[in-house]
Amino acid sequence: MRHLLLALPFALLPVIAHADEHHHHDHHDEHASLGSHEHGVAQLDAALEGTVLEIELRSPAINLLGFEHAANSAEDKRKVADARAQLEQPNRLFGLSAEAGCKLDEARLESPLFAGKGHEHEHEHEHEQHDAGTHSDVHAHYRYDCSAPDALTGLDLRALFEAFPGTEKIQAQVIGPNGQQGKLLRAKQAQITF
Repeated sequence: MRHLLLALPFALLPVIAHADEHHHHDHHDEHASLGSHEHGVAQLDAALEGTVLEIELRSPAINLLGFEHAANSAEDKRKVADARAQLEQPNRLFGLSAEAGCKLDEARLESPLFAGKGHEHEHEHEHEQHDAGTHSDVHAHYRYDCSAPDALTGLDLRALFEAFPGTEKIQAQVIGPNGQQGKLLRAKQAQITF
């Protein structure tokens, strides 16, 4: 399954490029960010294969926290704890239908701004952060087992946009029973189907 998520950004580039031909406005802004660190823009990859649903969310920390520096003040530490608590409850953020019976099997959060979980990756990310200046990213990976995957028709990210108002756009890419697709989501157009 992991190979599907890793292949998504490359497999869907032609799909996204073709879709872009029909939307000339904001061309550079909407699609040049694929795989790069752009404030306000996050990437989400999802793959539904059999009963297993995997979701990966990658976002600049500023979208989720309002800052990218190390949390030194009590207020910054509270924002980190709040964001982490929301990311650790992904069912609400992704709008998974109850009928699909999806149970969270695994959740991993990685960022140089988080302590604890994902610690084995923190040194690598701290090195990346140092090389990239002050940019910090948050990477969340979720794996679900769904008892009725046919009832899972898509994702609804309205709650994610509400929880993290610094996120203006999400470049979503999905692979499911009906093939693959990519779509730029915004708070008012926050659904993508499998």
